[in-house]
Amino acid sequence: MRTTLTLDDDVADFLREQARLQNRPFKQVVNDTLRRGMSPVARELGPAYRVSPHHGGFRSGVDPLKLNQLNDELETQEFMGQDGE
Repeated sequence: MRTTLTLDDDVADFLREQARLQNRPFKQVVNDTLRRGMSPVARELGPAYRVSPHHGGFRSGVDPLKLNQLNDELETQEFMGQDGE
């Protein structure tokens, strides 16, 4: 079917570049691109990626309430102008 279609400049430039890179007719690139756009995305993505959770507790002796204590002390020393010596 023949029809007139107005494309945005960036879209037309992209399609022309794809036609050039693939050494295919512009019409074929437009039709293939439209078909890909109309197909369900799930088919192209493949199987879903599954994440296996892992309990990452702290090692014994680590106090989670004091994790930022050293950082706080270093920032305080820097603010006060001390070298830490």
